Order: sequence, then structure tokens, then C-alpha cells
Amino acid sequence: MLKNKGCSSKKANVAVTAVALQDHILRDLQLGHLSVADPYKTKVQKNENKSKSLKRDVTAVIDTGIRKTTQAPKAEDPEKEYVLDPTPPPLTLAQKLGLLPPPPLPLSSEEWERVKQRSFLQGDSMQPCPICKEEFELQPQVLLSCSHVFHKACLQAFEKFTNKKTCPLCRKNQYQTRVIHDGSRLFRVKCATRIQAYWRGYIVRKWYRNLRKIVPPTDAKLRRKFFEEKFTEISHRILCSYNTNIDELFSEIDLCLAVNRSILQQLDERCGHELTEEDWEKIQVQAAHREIYECSICLTPLSLRADCRQAAVGASSQRPRETVLLSCAHLFHHACLLALEEFSLGDNAPFHACPLCRSCYQKKILEC
Repeated sequence: MLKNKGCSSKKANVAVTAVALQDHILRDLQLGHLSVADPYKTKVQKNENKSKSLKRDVTAVIDTGIRKTTQAPKAEDPEKEYVLDPTPPPLTLAQKLGLLPPPPLPLSSEEWERVKQRSFLQGDSMQPCPICKEEFELQPQVLLSCSHVFHKACLQAFEKFTNKKTCPLCRKNQYQTRVIHDGSRLFRVKCATRIQAYWRGYIVRKWYRNLRKIVPPTDAKLRRKFFEEKFTEISHRILCSYNTNIDELFSEIDLCLAVNRSILQQLDERCGHELTEEDWEKIQVQAAHREIYECSICLTPLSLRADCRQAAVGASSQRPRETVLLSCAHLFHHACLLALEEFSLGDNAPFHACPLCRSCYQKKILEC
């Protein structure tokens, strides 16, 4: 009897150990539909949940007309980091019996900081996601306890595809997961840098275009093109600002040009050619008819031929000043006219104006 009891107890222990190990393997593979729980109990629970959901759907809603004031939920910090699985999974039967070691305890905040520092030194957040090979940008990002970083959606898809919880890189089992935002922060910094670079480039290009419009180039062809564009711009501005008919504008321009040409022609006729002796005699006769006896500049008497003869008779008297005749038939002292020409602002001009009639002149010194 004792032998039979010992054999039966050993068989029971072997059966319990086998069941416990099988349950642990199934849970490790996350095969929930093959759980070792009581099928009848699970079926009853499913029916109860179904009936509760039906009752919840059938419940009538009575509108009393009174609106309930509900406080708006506080906005969570988008940069807040949190652990997805803060509590360890429940112990399996094999772990309770001591056949297998229990799962590791949740990492503390200091341990997570060390894991994050290791991932930062490796530069994982600056690299693309190892699963989809795309940048993290602003998409949710997760950090595993093995210091590897993935997209949250990519890791969920990988776990669903493999039907177990192992790291896609180092194959570590039963890792812990923490949501981080290092990739989104780096992406914002990169976007800000790009925006600043584009803005600076736009400012520099705008400054250079304005400089090209203001400063003429040194190259001959480009310089000619620069001034042609300026002339075209000015002409277009004049035409746009002129309210009357364009034909009338052109007729006025032609009239102004004709007047200017006539003035220049008269100036050329008067001062452009040298006067002959006959011309000077006619001018001198015209000046004699005017009966000019004093210089209009110094207001002293002019030295005419009669005065020169009287001065020659008296040897002790001073020599009279020279008299100059202008082509406009006006008389002046030569010294006074020279002083006026030096004093006038148009000293560098090719022609001088008469102090009386303001016409350009040629001059001749009269002999006593």
C-alpha cells in the first residue's frame, strides 16, 4: 500500500509539473486561446459579459432637459514619459512552484534614466526606426529596457506578427516598455534649423537682388543692360503716371525737342562762327547809334577815339583803359569785362553772357 501511494504521489507531482510548464510556455507565447483555465468557467464568464453588454445597450436614456456641467479634463503634457507595463505579469503556476524564476521587477526611475542614457549615447533616436526604416518625426516612440528604440505602432505590429514579446534586435524576452519623445524633440530642432536656414537664404537673396538693382555692375555688357533696364523702368513709370493721351504726350515731347533744337541753332549761329571785319564794322556802327559813353560795369566814361587823341596831346596824363566791343553791340572796359568773366559762375563754360542783354558774345578790343 505504501509503495502504491508513493508511486501515485510521484505521478501526481510529474503531472502537476508538466501542466505547470505547459501553462508557462503557453503564456510566454501569449496564446490566450489555449489557456489552461476551466473552459466551463470561461464560457460562463463570456455569457455573463455578453448579457451585461446587451443590458447596457438596452438601457433607456431619459432626457430631463437639464444639462450636466462636466469639468473639462486637464490637458496632459505631450512631453510626459510613462511606462506601458508598470506592473509585472502575474506569476504562472511553474513560477509559483519554483520551477522557473519569476519575471523581473519593474525598473525604477533611476534605472530607466541609465537605459535612456545608454540609448542616447548610441544615437538610436537620431537613426531611423529599425523596423520600418523611417524617421521618428512626431510619431509615438518607445524605449525598451534593453535600450533599443522603435516606433510604438511598429513594435505592436511586430509583437502581433511574432506572437511573443521579444526585442526585434537583441531578442531579449519579457522586456519593459517606456514611451519617450526624444525623436520628436530632435525632429522639432531639425525643422527649426531648416526654417531658419531657408529664411536666412531668402533674406540674403532679397538683399542681393536689391543690390543688383541699385549698384551698376563693372562689366561693360552687364552695365549697359543695367542702364537699359533703368531707362525702360523710368519710361514705363512716366507713361503710367501720365493721365492724358499717349499721342499728345509724344507731340509735347516733339515740340520741346524742336524748341530746344531752335535755341541751340540760334546759339550756334551767334557764337558758333567767327565774325569778319565787315561784321565788326556793322556792329560798331550799331553801337555808335546807341550813343554809349560809359561802362555799364564800373559806371565810368569809356575811352573812345576822341578821348585817346586828347590823351596823346597831354603827355603827363595816364593812358586810358581799353574799350571792348561785343557782338551784341554793347561797349565795356576790357578790364571790367575780364573781371566779370572771372567772377561769374560760368567761368568754365565755352560762352559767356553779356551783362546787359544776356546773350552770348564775341568781343573785339577797339583801337584808339
